[in-house]
Amino acid sequence: MTTDQHDDTTPDAERGGHGPRHWFRRNPALNLAYRVGVGVVGGLVLVAGVLMIPYPGPGWLVVFAGLAILATEFEWAGKVLKFAKHYYDLWVAWLKRQSLLVKLLVLAGTGLIVLATLWLLGALALVGGWFGIHEPWLESPIFGSRG
Repeated sequence: MTTDQHDDTTPDAERGGHGPRHWFRRNPALNLAYRVGVGVVGGLVLVAGVLMIPYPGPGWLVVFAGLAILATEFEWAGKVLKFAKHYYDLWVAWLKRQSLLVKLLVLAGTGLIVLATLWLLGALALVGGWFGIHEPWLESPIFGSRG
């Protein structure tokens, strides 16, 4: 949606003046609060999705959900969503056409990213401690030793 679509000078008939969103648009303070709320919630969902991308699970789905939330109020987010979906689809199509070796290399690279982030966050030392393994190289360079 453009800022022109949010302008209160547009007649109600042209804006589809019904529903809860219309009620917020009538009051500039509520409209701003609503847009800030959408921005914060959409931004948090987007960041959570980006953090989930290398891990098994719905990382890209959450990224697209965050962009979709933002796109309800911000035109730029709709453009980014369309762009991201297009290139995600191209990546998936490219990967499907690749040999088993390339697919395994991509899987190995993803696994290395997961292991690196788990190490940086200290998860390897935590799990190692559960099994009595206290090797210094398991400790996170960010959070250091816990003992």
